[in-house]
Amino acid sequence: MHAVGVAEYGPVENLQAREVPKPSKPTSRQMLVRVKAISVNPIDVKVRGGVYDDAPDYYERVKPLTQEAPNFHIIGYDGAGIVLETGPDVKYFKPGDEIFYLANPALPGSYSEELLVDERHAGHKPKSLDFVQAAAMPLTYATAYEALADRLEIKKGEKAAVLIINGGGGMGSIASQVARHILQLPIVITTTSRPETTAFSRKMGATHVVNHHHDIVQQIKDLHLPADVPLKYAFFTSRTEQYLRPVGDVLAPFGKACSIVQANFDMYGTEFMSKSLTFVWCWVGTGPYHHYVNDREEKHHEWYEELARFVDEGTVKCHLMQRLRLTAEGIREAHRRLEAGKAVGKLALGVDEPGEGQAFC
Repeated sequence: MHAVGVAEYGPVENLQAREVPKPSKPTSRQMLVRVKAISVNPIDVKVRGGVYDDAPDYYERVKPLTQEAPNFHIIGYDGAGIVLETGPDVKYFKPGDEIFYLANPALPGSYSEELLVDERHAGHKPKSLDFVQAAAMPLTYATAYEALADRLEIKKGEKAAVLIINGGGGMGSIASQVARHILQLPIVITTTSRPETTAFSRKMGATHVVNHHHDIVQQIKDLHLPADVPLKYAFFTSRTEQYLRPVGDVLAPFGKACSIVQANFDMYGTEFMSKSLTFVWCWVGTGPYHHYVNDREEKHHEWYEELARFVDEGTVKCHLMQRLRLTAEGIREAHRRLEAGKAVGKLALGVDEPGEGQAFC
C-alpha cells in the first residue's frame, strides 16, 4: 500500500511517499480501516521535525519504526474511513461502518491507505459530515473535552467563566464550543489577534474576545464581568510560559489552569501560590501510552459517540476551514501552512478532494 512519512526526522521536505507492507490482521480490539481522510495537527509537525517532547521517551519508543523494516515512520493521528475487518474482541463496530478515530502516537499513523485502529479511540462518523470534515474532529475534541471536563473538572451549567488562550486555532475553536455549548458555561473568553480569527472565535462560541498581543489582564478587567461569575478556569492551547503570569493574575482564587503545550517555566513570583491556584497538564495520549493505568479505557469511544450526536443535532459545529487532496505534496503543504502559524480552525485532506496526483503518492 501507499503511505506518507519520514525515514529521517527533519524539515517538511523529508516527508515522502513510499510503498509499504499492509498492516497485519487486526487482533484483540483492533480494526483494519481504509483511510478516506486525515487532518494535520501541531503534533504531526513536531514529530516529523524530530522535536516532539510531550513524552520524554517518545523517540525511543518509536525507534523501531525507523530502525526496523520498512524503516519508515508513518505519521498522522486524526482520520476517518471505513472499517474493513475487525479483531475478535471488537464490540462496537463491524465491517462497512464509517468511523472517525484517533491513531496511537507510538504506532504507524494515518498517512496511509490502510491503518489499524483501536476501537476504544474511534466513533461512528457523524452522518451530517463528509469524511474530510469528520477527520478534523477527533484529536481536538477529545483533548478539549478531557482538558475541560476531566482535568479542570468543570461542571455542566456551572456559574463560572473560562479563559481559552488562542481561540482561533483548531484546539481553541473546539474548546470554545465544549465550554459554551456542552458544559454550558455562561462566559467563555478567548484570545485572538486578527479580525478573521476574532470573528471565527465568536462563531465558535466565545462570548468575549481579547487580543493576546496586548495586555490581557487589563482587557479582562475592562470587560467588567459579573461579580457572581468568577473567572475560575483557564485553558492554554499556545505558549504556556508566555501566558502563565497573566493567567495567574486574572484567575479567581482557588481557580484551575490546564495546558496542552509543553514548556519549561517557573511559577515563582506569580499569583499561583497566593491564590492557591491549581495547574494541570492534559495529554490525550496518556491512557494508551501508559497502558490505561488509573484511566477509563472506553472514555474516548464514548466521547466520540456523543460528539457524533452533538454534531448531527447542531450543538457542535465542525471547525474545518481548509481542504486539500490527500497526496504527499498535499501533506507537505499542510505542514507548511501549520508552520506558518496563520491557520484558522482545522485543515484536513481527503482522497476524493479535487487536485492532481494519486492518493497517498
